[in-house]
Amino acid sequence: MALATRTERSPSLIGTLWRSTVGKKAVMAATGLILLAYLVAHMLGNLKVFFGAGEFNHYGHWIRTIGEPFLHHMWFLWIARVVLGASVVLHGVAAYQLSRRDLAARPTKYEGKKRQRTSYATRTMRWGGVILALFIVWHILDLTTLTVNPNAEEGRPYENLVASFDRWYVAAFYILAMLALCMHIRHGFWSAAQTLGANSPRRDRTFKVLANGLAALLTAGFLAVPVGVLTGIVS
Repeated sequence: MALATRTERSPSLIGTLWRSTVGKKAVMAATGLILLAYLVAHMLGNLKVFFGAGEFNHYGHWIRTIGEPFLHHMWFLWIARVVLGASVVLHGVAAYQLSRRDLAARPTKYEGKKRQRTSYATRTMRWGGVILALFIVWHILDLTTLTVNPNAEEGRPYENLVASFDRWYVAAFYILAMLALCMHIRHGFWSAAQTLGANSPRRDRTFKVLANGLAALLTAGFLAVPVGVLTGIVS
C-alpha cells in the first residue's frame, strides 16, 4: 500500500489549471488577447492596400523578412503562424469544453430576461466562432496557399487580394465573417476583462465602451478592403 502511494504521481500544475473552469477561462482570455493583438496588426497591414500595389506588395515582402539576419527568411512568419494556430486551437477547445460544462450544469432552460441575455450572448459567441473557424480555413486557402483563388499569382499579394474580392460571393463571406468577428470581440473583450479580474463596478462602463469601440474599429477597418475592391476604389 505504501509502495503504491509512493509511485502515484501528483497532478501537474498545468494539467490542474486546464481541467478547472477558471483555468479554461484564463486560457480563453489569454489566447483571445493574443489573437486580438494580431487582428489589430493585420487590419493595419490590410489598409496599406489603399496606397497602391507597390506599397502593399512591399509590405507583403517585408513581413517575410522580419528578424533578418538573426532569423532566417520567413522564420518570424512561421513562428507567428504556429503561435496563432495554437492560440486558435486552445481558444476553440476551451470554449467548447466550457460550453459543455455550462449545459451539464444547467439542464433546464433559463428563465427571465437575464437568462435570455446570457443565452443570447452564448449562442452569438458559439455560432460566431463557427463562422470564423470556417472563414479562417477559406482565407488560408484563398490568400496564403492560393488553392481556391484561380487568378492568384505567387509573390503578388495586392493582385491576389483584388482577384479574391472581385468575386462577390467571397466578398460577401468575408463581410459576414467580419460582422461575426465584431460580435465576438465585443462580448469576448468584456469576458476577458472579467476573467482576468480587470473589471470593477467603477470600470465596467469604461470596459464596455472600449469593447464596443474596438469591435467597431476593427470591423470598419477590415470591411473597408472588400468594399474598396467592390466599388472600384481598389483595382
